[in-house]
Amino acid sequence: MIARTESKSSQALVASSGTRPIRILVADDHLVYRIGIRSLLASEPSFEVVGEAVDGNEAIELYHKLKPDVLLLDLRMPQKGGVEVVQAICKDFSDCSILIVTSYQTEEEIFQVLQAGALGYILKDMGREMLFDAIRSVHAGKRWVSSAIQRQFSDRSLRQQLTSRELEVLKLLARGLTNREIASVFKLSTSTVNNHVNSLLTKLEVADRTEAVSFGLSRGIVRPEDM
Repeated sequence: MIARTESKSSQALVASSGTRPIRILVADDHLVYRIGIRSLLASEPSFEVVGEAVDGNEAIELYHKLKPDVLLLDLRMPQKGGVEVVQAICKDFSDCSILIVTSYQTEEEIFQVLQAGALGYILKDMGREMLFDAIRSVHAGKRWVSSAIQRQFSDRSLRQQLTSRELEVLKLLARGLTNREIASVFKLSTSTVNNHVNSLLTKLEVADRTEAVSFGLSRGIVRPEDM
């Protein structure tokens, strides 16, 4: 669904300046937010909303169809989540400019989506000028993240990343499984699972399983639905 929101007066202003507006695709499953962001962007003559997507699959489909300059993408979407959408689009469009606009600020999700190729990450409660600055930055190919998120990344760089197996073990710890039960799930020896647990405790710099799960939840490494 394509939604043209620029007024004739704003089009005239852009035309007179000789600068083509930044074409923006908005992907968010909340109607009220889409209406609000469309209205906000329409107040800036240098922006043009060319389409709206209500789930991850539609975001990918419309990106291929419309080839926008910037995609404003919610992190948690039906069908496909933000990370999957970013990966799919970046695979086909190496020069894509994607700005995550979300209510969530968990470290793991931020890390994953920026690693996948998104250029920016901003929270929905940001001010008008901050959003506009973020859009212009990612459109210019520059990374844009808030100072709070930058501090999270600095903190993360002090710790080693968990392996995929250690992440799986941590999620099972969150479900209350013992090392012996985890060994049965993965068909591993109990001693191997013990090594994985000890390794993730060391990397997360925590004292025990309970603290590891608590840390994982606070940083988004473990989600409530994993428990």
